[in-house]
Order: sequence, then C-alpha cells, then structure tokens
Amino acid sequence: MTIAIFVGSLLGAMAIGMPLAFALLVCGAALMHYLDLLDPQIVAQNVINGVDSFPLLAVPFFILAGEIMNAGGLSRRIVDVAISLIGHVKGGLGYVAILAATFLAALSGSAIADAAVLSAILVPMMVRAGHDKARSCGLIAAAGIIAPVIPPSIGFVIFGVIGGVSITKLFLAGIVPGILLAVGLSFAWWWVSKRENAERLPRQNATQILRAFIDGFWALGLPLIIVLGLKFGIFTPTEAAVVAAVYAFFVATVIYREMKLGALYGILVRAAMTTSVIMFLVAGAMLSSWLITVSEVASTLVDLVQPFIDKPMLLMVIIMILVVIVGTAMDMGPTILILTPILMPVIKAAGIDPVYFGVLFIINNAIGLITPPVGTVLNVVAGVSKISMDDMIKGVWPFMVAQLIVLALLIVFPWLVTGPANFFFAR
Repeated sequence: MTIAIFVGSLLGAMAIGMPLAFALLVCGAALMHYLDLLDPQIVAQNVINGVDSFPLLAVPFFILAGEIMNAGGLSRRIVDVAISLIGHVKGGLGYVAILAATFLAALSGSAIADAAVLSAILVPMMVRAGHDKARSCGLIAAAGIIAPVIPPSIGFVIFGVIGGVSITKLFLAGIVPGILLAVGLSFAWWWVSKRENAERLPRQNATQILRAFIDGFWALGLPLIIVLGLKFGIFTPTEAAVVAAVYAFFVATVIYREMKLGALYGILVRAAMTTSVIMFLVAGAMLSSWLITVSEVASTLVDLVQPFIDKPMLLMVIIMILVVIVGTAMDMGPTILILTPILMPVIKAAGIDPVYFGVLFIINNAIGLITPPVGTVLNVVAGVSKISMDDMIKGVWPFMVAQLIVLALLIVFPWLVTGPANFFFAR
C-alpha cells in the first residue's frame, strides 16, 4: 500500500501540472499522512537538512564554471583544437564535434550547455560542408550527453549525495565509460557519414596545430588539474568545483580577456537561477528519501525483486530498461532524485558495487536527455539550430542506438568500469 500511495501521489501531482519539486513535497505529505506522521515541522526540517550539505556546494560552483567558460572563450578554443587535429579527414567535422564534446565535458559537466555551444558553432559549418542537417544536429545532441559522465558531473554529485556514494570515486570511474561513449559515437558517425559527399576542411600544418594548442592550452589544462587533484587527494569534489570556477574566471578575464567584469553579474544570475532549481528539487527529494526509509518502501521493493537478487546481471538489465523507459518521460535530475533512494537498497542487497551502478545509472539518465518526447538536449539543439523535432528524432536515433550498445557492453563486461576505476582509485 505504501508503494501505491508513494507512486500514485507523485504521478497524480505531476499529472495536474504541478512542478516536480512541489510534487515531491505532496508525495511526502501523502505518505506521512498515511503513516500518521504528518507534521509541518518534520517536513521543514527534512527539506532544510536535505540541502545543508557540503558536497552539494559543488553544484553551484560547477554551474558557475560552465557559464564562465562559455562566456570567456574557453569552449570555442576547444573546438579550434579539435578542428586542427581531425577536421581534414572524411566526415571530419563530425569527429570534431565528438572530440570537442569530450573535451568540453571535462570542463562544464552540463549536457545542455555543451550541446548549445557546439550547435551554435558547428551545425552551420557542417551544413555548409554538405552534411545532412538533421544528422549533424543528432550527432551533436548525442555528443553533448557525454558531459554528465566525464567529470566534473553534476549528475554524479547529486547521485552521490542522495545515494551515499563517494563522489570522488564516481568522478574517476566515469572517465573511461565517457570515452567509450565517444568511441561508440565515432563508429556510428563513420557508418552514417560514409555515404555523404561532404567537403573536407584543409589539413592544417604542424605550425597551425601548435598554434591552436598554445591558444587552447589554458582551456585544456583544467580537466587535467581536476582529475589529478582528485586522484591524489589534493582536493575534494566540492573544492574541485571552486578551483574550476576560479580558474575559469582567471583565464577568461586575465589570459584570454574575452569576458568583461560587467558580464559577471549576468553570469552569476544565470548560475544562481539554475542552482536554485536543482537545490529545490534535491530538498523535495530528501523528504521523499527519508520517508522511503521510514515506511520501509525499499524493503518491500527488495522483497519484490528477491528472485533476481542472486542474478546481478539480469537485475541490472531490468533496472536499466526501467530507467530507459522513465527517461522518455522525465528529465535527468528528477529521475536521479526519485529513483536513487528506491534502487540503492536493491543494489546493495544484490551485492552490486554502488560506484559501478552509479556510473551506469548516470549514463542511462544521460541517454534519456536525447530520448523523445521529453529529451531536453534534443529540444535545446532543435531550438539553437532551428530544426523541427521530427527531424531531430530522425537524426539522433543512430547515435542513441550506439550509446545504448555501449551501455549494454558495460553491463555485460563490468570490468570496463571497475578495472579503470580501480586504477584511478589507486595512489
């Protein structure tokens, strides 16, 4: 009965158009009423304590860092470096999009921001070169979702806080799977673009490549600083977020000098608005998470999936299919906030490594950003590139399939995640 009340009240509140943060509070209040625990003071206490978290401070600083990078020219220089390296090969601009998205993922951690920047810069270039516009937009949308997988990842921060999993380990464990997503996209792009007769960019000589690397040196240095700092324990993920924001501000204003101090107010406002939405969602989710524990919903769910507890791979397949289905109708943040407290007890009961599960869970949620009809990243790329959603869906599906194949490989071969992760954990 508790599961029915939990799910029914949440879906009912969402069905009448209530914002998800408020729907989570309504869901919590309904469950508290059923358990005879309804008390406004308990609600307020859980909501406040839910966001009173040091690790969550990483969210606003990573968001701020991403805003500064886009405004300060760091993102554009990353694209220039990618063009200098592989822009001249057949279908080169597609590979440029994938490589640039991978670099940008290590800068901002935001799929929406990366996809928007790449769409504005590369889609016009790809269309002029003769590539199909829908396919180009689909590739960039799919490449954009590498951002939540490679550190710094806001998704990992939220999952780590809600699920009680080491954010540092999640960050380091996401590096190789994120690269594998890029490799999968490269194969898919090779397959769909080999029949196109698009123009190639001129090959750049060693001097031009060196010039691009020198110009992009400061932008390329940030991912290295974050990864090495986390691996050797120089700073925590939250401190890494502060380092990223300060570093981006220094480079944008002092080195590249593309961001004026007058633009800082607008950047801070945008970062604050995005942060407030995420934090309110986390606060509502924390109330639900507490009630899931109190009402023993998790224990009931563990009993329901008991036949699969001894078959971890089959259990992972079932969970991943569930997340794919949910991802078609719900955005990444809400899915993480709602499903994490429900699924983590099941994962622990089955003896599955929480870090391994967290990486696959975030990858699956990231893919949800390009699955219709909700697909947030699809909508962003369609808006920036001025293309219909129908064309976007036609263009993205080969790349979405490629990423689902990578996800399936990670389920079948867990060492693709755990092996590199153990290497990064070792000091």
